[in-house]
Amino acid sequence: MHVDANGTRLWFDVHGPQLVPDGPELRRRPTLLLVHGGPGSFDHSYFKPDFDVLADDAQVVYLDLPGHGRSSWEGTDAWTLETCADDVRAFCDALGIASPVVLGHSMGGPIVLLYGARHPGHAGGLIVQSGFARWDAARLVEGFRAVGGDVVAELARRSYAGEDVSDPEWDQVYAAFGPHLPDPGLRANVPVNRDLSERGMDLIRAVDLVDQLSRVTSPVLVSVGELDPVTPVGAAEEVVAALPAGSVRLDVVPGAGHFTWLDAPDRVFASYRRLLGEVSAASTPEHA
Repeated sequence: MHVDANGTRLWFDVHGPQLVPDGPELRRRPTLLLVHGGPGSFDHSYFKPDFDVLADDAQVVYLDLPGHGRSSWEGTDAWTLETCADDVRAFCDALGIASPVVLGHSMGGPIVLLYGARHPGHAGGLIVQSGFARWDAARLVEGFRAVGGDVVAELARRSYAGEDVSDPEWDQVYAAFGPHLPDPGLRANVPVNRDLSERGMDLIRAVDLVDQLSRVTSPVLVSVGELDPVTPVGAAEEVVAALPAGSVRLDVVPGAGHFTWLDAPDRVFASYRRLLGEVSAASTPEHA
């Protein structure tokens, strides 16, 4: 399905109803909007089918960001994380999604944090999964060194600095992301926007939005795998320290990597359900 939002044609998919029977009435459930990583090389599909289990608790909406997957690839030269954050709000408004719980994974993390800071009060809650608020190349390299050794750390340094690495060399880096990785068959079918990949990484290397996080007013869950080398525990702790006290919870998941829900699904989805329940309880009851 497509919708025009903020001047961009966005593709999305929905799993689970927003309205469910509750006695003689229909009860409105929270909406969980998923914002994927990237840039240019991922779309919503690596969340599937794992996140479908959350349809027992919420309406789950899968979104392809601008320049990714099945959404419009026009305007790559104007693509920024800030415009993506504004598109998240515009997307919700276009579909009439009120007080969403918005999850951002990897690159989606700073996008969701920017959305929360630029549009305070719009979200019912935010989930930063394996994300960051400030790019720190040295922190990333040490993360890879801890899980993969010196050779993998040097390959990661070169790759994330924009230097050329061979496909077999990148495979060594990617293998260190965590114990479990997304289905390679699904990954092979993802459209790759190579122009955006290069520009997007230049923008990501400049990310520092720590000083903006004090404007976030929604409750936030920050979840990170203990073994995540891309966005290590230190990156999650930095996000937590910059958010308003009392509105944020940190969950460090033992034995998990960058795709944390693949390594510890029971633990991770339980933490998501807790936030969804809190947001639902805090909202004004609404029946239709």
